[in-house]
Amino acid sequence: MIPIAILVGGLGTRLRPITKTIPKSLLEVAGEPFIAHQLRELARQGIQNVVICVGYLGEQIEEFVKDGSEYGIYVQYSYETNDLLGTGGAIRNALHLLTDDFFVLYGDSWLDIDYRSVYESFQNSGKTALMTVYRNEGRWDTSNVEMDGNRIIFYSKTKRNPRMTHIDYGLGILKPNIFEQYPEGANFDLAEIYESLSDSGRLASFEAKNRFYEIGSHDGLNELNQLIKHKKEVK
Repeated sequence: MIPIAILVGGLGTRLRPITKTIPKSLLEVAGEPFIAHQLRELARQGIQNVVICVGYLGEQIEEFVKDGSEYGIYVQYSYETNDLLGTGGAIRNALHLLTDDFFVLYGDSWLDIDYRSVYESFQNSGKTALMTVYRNEGRWDTSNVEMDGNRIIFYSKTKRNPRMTHIDYGLGILKPNIFEQYPEGANFDLAEIYESLSDSGRLASFEAKNRFYEIGSHDGLNELNQLIKHKKEVK
């Protein structure tokens, strides 16, 4: 399976004051730091190599995860050393560790999806990148993807229209050469890349059937805590 980059460099402002001293990825969910659940699930799905793009309080994450061997996975780190670079800039900064196609996952997302099926869909698409999408209809957040059947017509976080029924699910696949136009150290958002790819017809889609969960807010953190606790109890 291809490697995965996990974006964990954000400031977690919606969770202040907790995240003034601890990064979101280390917030406790069902008795242990969230990133432990994430890495264990990735290993279960056959992913062997992880690049964690760290920024704010990133040294705490490396101190906890170490080389990933405890989770049956090999982990490397890419640091944003001075200024935060945005989600796109963080990946551009990590390209020396990502030399071929790779997954991208947000560090505050919990996804119930089959990664191998997503990758096979990308391989069969002939496209430059893939975005997983979910039929949202404005329920979990503001919809930002316009679809035509299984095809992405347009994705944008800023240029929304009433035809947008889906939302970015939080898992993508990208090729390194997508980032060639950006110099190292540039600050930009991954959404900018996805919008450009969708506009030029180069963005494949994979529709997730199960809703996503997140720990970016207090409500989301509490909800996921209950979900994973319940899963542990029924095992």
